[in-house]
Amino acid sequence: MVPNAKTDEDDEGTVTDTLHRVQATIAAAAQESGRNAGGITLVAVTKTHPPARIRPLLEAGHRVFGENRVQEAQTKWPPLRREYGGVCLHLIGPLQTNKVRLAVALFDVVETVDRPAVAEALAHEMSQQARWPVCLIQVNTGEEPQKAGVLPADADSFIQACRHDWRLPVKGLMGIPPFEDEPALHFAFLRDIALRHDLPVLSMGMSHDFALAIHFGATHVRVGTALFGSR
Repeated sequence: MVPNAKTDEDDEGTVTDTLHRVQATIAAAAQESGRNAGGITLVAVTKTHPPARIRPLLEAGHRVFGENRVQEAQTKWPPLRREYGGVCLHLIGPLQTNKVRLAVALFDVVETVDRPAVAEALAHEMSQQARWPVCLIQVNTGEEPQKAGVLPADADSFIQACRHDWRLPVKGLMGIPPFEDEPALHFAFLRDIALRHDLPVLSMGMSHDFALAIHFGATHVRVGTALFGSR
């Protein structure tokens, strides 16, 4: 063996170690903000990572994961779910209407409901499949044209329509602040919308800012790079 060469065992240890570090950061942030760490869910973002990289987290007992693309999730998660019970899979990337049928069948949480066409398609497919994944409304708090999400000015009416017209199981909001902005402003803004609509779930905060998001009430943090390293 080449001296200092990286082995599969080393890789597994690294992923498990980073999982423990992220969990410790979540616990510390929760304590600092007077919250119970048990009320904060770590969504391990596994987009582009193969099953071999995901298994160490599953072996360590982690069960909540996030994927950006429906097709990618469809290829790798059904076999993993047969191998490991209790997995909760979140769709955290944009959802196209032609992928809604697969998304409803595969995901337990759809975090990116962002426009009427998607809401209507989800309502239809949930009724057809008798399966109702939890829905989060994605709000484009920075009004970035390249980013998905309902605009803040339309958020209230869209949330109401999703709940009452399409009768989707809307439980909360999801947001991604502009990278160059102070994220606290966006976290506070998203929290205020959630409070206004009595929505208990707030998915906000990623690898670089999830501790701050917890201080502003995040119930779910989406962490990839801090677990797996840069792609």
